Parts: sequence; C-alpha cells; structure tokens
Amino acid sequence: MQIQVAALTTEELLSNAPGEASAIITQRVVYARQRQKMRQQKANARLSVQEIDEWCRPEAAAESLLRTAIDRLNWSARAYHRVLRLARTIADLAGAPTVGAAHVSEAIQYRRALSSNRS
Repeated sequence: MQIQVAALTTEELLSNAPGEASAIITQRVVYARQRQKMRQQKANARLSVQEIDEWCRPEAAAESLLRTAIDRLNWSARAYHRVLRLARTIADLAGAPTVGAAHVSEAIQYRRALSSNRS
C-alpha cells in the first residue's frame, strides 16, 4: 500500500506537534502480525480470495458500507477483496476481533485516495 502525503507547511514542519513514537507503532504492527498468524497462519497480504471471504468477514454495518462503495465506485471483485483485506489489517492494528464499519471506512478512503491520485 502506498499513500501520498501532502507536504507540510513551514509552520507544521517547525512545530513540535506530538506524534506517536516509532517504537509504539512498531509494537502495534508486531501484535497485528501475531494476531494474523494465530488466526489464519499467515499474513493478511497472503490470503487467497476464499480465505478473505472466511477471515475478513465484515460486521453488518461494515458490509452495508462496502455494498454502497461497490455500487457507487463501480468496483471490480479484485478491488472489493483488496479493500476487505486492508480493512482486516486496519482492524488487526486496532486490536479489534472483527472488521467494523470504521475499519472499512478507512480502507475505502485509502482506496479512493489512491484512485484519485492516479488520474
């Protein structure tokens, strides 16, 4: 996954805004990978389509959000599965046992940002 980030203004660059320490982020990623290995014996990135359907099943509200995105954004099955896999990873990073609407919403935003940057 690649995300384009806008350049910071001079004020933002020079401010001492509090951020999350790299060590904390690293630990969250390690825990997320451990959850993935325990749940499905591999990382989410390595899941097949059938495994995505099994391990990345969204909650009802999240599924409704996905259906709306599929219809409005005219997604292919491949795009749908990529977003669902990303939503599962976002849920793992948050320590959530299921894929919720917030996780799907975030994954959709990343997908839309990448699509608009390609045009």
